[in-house]
Amino acid sequence: MSNPSSVGRTRVIGFGALLALALNGVIGSAIFALPAQVAGLFGGAAPVSYFGVALVTLAIVLCFAELGSRFERDGGPYLYAREAFGPFIGFQTGWVFALSRLASVAAISNASAAYAGHLVPWLATPLGRGLYISIILLALTGLNVLGVRQGALAVVLLTIGKLLPLGVFVAVGLGSAPAVELGPAVLPPLSGAVEAALLLVFAFGGFETASIPTEEMVSPRRHLPVALVTSLLLIAVVYASIQFVAQRAVPDLARSPAPLATAAEAFLGAPGALLIGLGAVVSTLGTASGNLLVAPRLLHALASNGQLPSVLARLHPRFHTPHVAVALFAACAWALALSSNFGALAAASSVGRLMVFGTSCAAVLALRREPAPDAQRVFTVPGGAAVPVLGASLCLLLLAGCSRTQLLATATLVATGALLYAVARAVAARTAARQQVRPDTR
Repeated sequence: MSNPSSVGRTRVIGFGALLALALNGVIGSAIFALPAQVAGLFGGAAPVSYFGVALVTLAIVLCFAELGSRFERDGGPYLYAREAFGPFIGFQTGWVFALSRLASVAAISNASAAYAGHLVPWLATPLGRGLYISIILLALTGLNVLGVRQGALAVVLLTIGKLLPLGVFVAVGLGSAPAVELGPAVLPPLSGAVEAALLLVFAFGGFETASIPTEEMVSPRRHLPVALVTSLLLIAVVYASIQFVAQRAVPDLARSPAPLATAAEAFLGAPGALLIGLGAVVSTLGTASGNLLVAPRLLHALASNGQLPSVLARLHPRFHTPHVAVALFAACAWALALSSNFGALAAASSVGRLMVFGTSCAAVLALRREPAPDAQRVFTVPGGAAVPVLGASLCLLLLAGCSRTQLLATATLVATGALLYAVARAVAARTAARQQVRPDTR
């Protein structure tokens, strides 16, 4: 099924760029603090815990792989929910997902400014922080307006830039870090089990952003499933390797406020801490860049279906990018990043991600009931309903462990989305009525 909004779009995101998008969406600022938390939860079993969580997360990733193999239109989770459950559920999924990405860019921009402030103290001042956030968001916005090729190239280069310092950390650490015992393996108490699961599942979240800009991918139905599964496996290896080296270098890693910098300094000295600091800056920039590439495509998809103002569906006449959607998303992220009022959105973003995951797993079962042309059946998750049910059940279990603040913030966002949806429907109905009356008044 063709999409009018895709006219003029350029398919330039090949498999390599798509894999970079998935990796970049997951490996962000969290990895620079995560090892301390995971060491505190699992002790000597911390490196292995990543593979256990990756195995569980695989159920969700496989659902996205099957859904991604069905469509060549933009939207990702929004498109899957709309096709499976109708326009209202689709809009709510897209709305919550877009706001979670907005909160993510705001939070990541602040994290990037904080890391940069450690390297250049002036950037830690209010003026320096504001100027830094403004410059990076303006530069990334410009790249994504100029063309999807430029935006995708920026993501690829920044992904390489974030993986190189981590690769050096692991390689040098394995060869020269003092051989400290990892300590006994422990399991978190039952009361903290859900908290631990939330922490690790969210550490693997972000791959879903790669499913959104489908209309600019080369062979998306073939490449997207492979890229999603490959990224999960690579991320598990990267996380486990970093955890192993960090715990091997620092005896009491769980107490370290900057675990990777502390570990790098243990076997590389001051240059090691500087390397990790630079890696953190590049990593946060890469994640922000990826969100600025994919999130506006979601707004564009919503607008193309009449669920947001039509101005967001416009494509630049020269660059063929959704320039209005890119500019609006970046402007909102900038305002949110410079304020201190994004706490509610940040709290809701974690719940929103679970809602998106759960809805997408359920969409697999709903869409399987509809006959599809053979050309669309590129990939089907084996095991019948077992994997989608497992993925949806995991999301429900984790939702039950979310805080009251997170659930209330998400309920507010959902209610706001329902109001916007009703307004959009009313405006569309009024516009359609006017178009029907106009010929009769001639």
